[in-house]
Amino acid sequence: MQSDQKESAYIQIEQLNKSFYPDGQELKVLKGIDLNVRKGEIFGIIGFSGAGKSTLARCINRLEEPDSGRIYVGGVDILSLDKKELLKERKRIGMIFQTFNLFESMTVFDNIAYPLAIEHVKKSEIRKRVLEVAELVGLTDKLKIYPGRLSGGQKQRVGIARALVNHPDVLLSDEATSALDPQTTLQILDLLKEINQKSGITILMITHELDAIKYSCTRMAVLEDGRFIEQGLVSDIFNNPRSKTGELFATVMREFAQTEFRDGEAI
Repeated sequence: MQSDQKESAYIQIEQLNKSFYPDGQELKVLKGIDLNVRKGEIFGIIGFSGAGKSTLARCINRLEEPDSGRIYVGGVDILSLDKKELLKERKRIGMIFQTFNLFESMTVFDNIAYPLAIEHVKKSEIRKRVLEVAELVGLTDKLKIYPGRLSGGQKQRVGIARALVNHPDVLLSDEATSALDPQTTLQILDLLKEINQKSGITILMITHELDAIKYSCTRMAVLEDGRFIEQGLVSDIFNNPRSKTGELFATVMREFAQTEFRDGEAI
């Protein structure tokens, strides 16, 4: 990597490797990942199922421990931190998931407040911060109800609010729209773009949906079999892919763009 790239990168990953050992046999999932993400951008990572996308996301905040490599977030070497330092640093890294991960027995308010409650933040401060993020994601009128009464899009908004309640500098979006219908997906993507524009938060959008990246990101990387095989501008990769995986995604997008729909179904 060039020194100017390092200086401009907010998330910087160098030669990241991660293996699992099902049945005692080594399965290499990440194979020498290098990545630079600029501060304040929405950067897309795309790949098919099994490419290593979720493992990469979980390594960035050390929910998974990499085997080797370096991860810097805002200049901090994440892999060098002890447990206490890591817990503090994780507050700067919010994460939203495909499956929402909400507590069904808690109200929307308590779900959003959870990261603050376990840190024993004062109740007055919790209320203030929950109300702030609830307004940001459009959930002010839903705070007293339970997740079972929410739509999928509303549940994801709760997940986004919970990820933002610590005012993080980075948001990891791991397949955040994959379980949503197209209209709701667009609403969530618009929300993420609005949050990015208002707060300047750096968003790493990890997905298998090229249309989500094309709509939200300027730059992207294509992950295949644990390696980045292509990185660059979204427009370049979409219009002139240099990899088989990039070409497959681009072809699907072109075919989808030409599909005619009636009453929500392809004809």
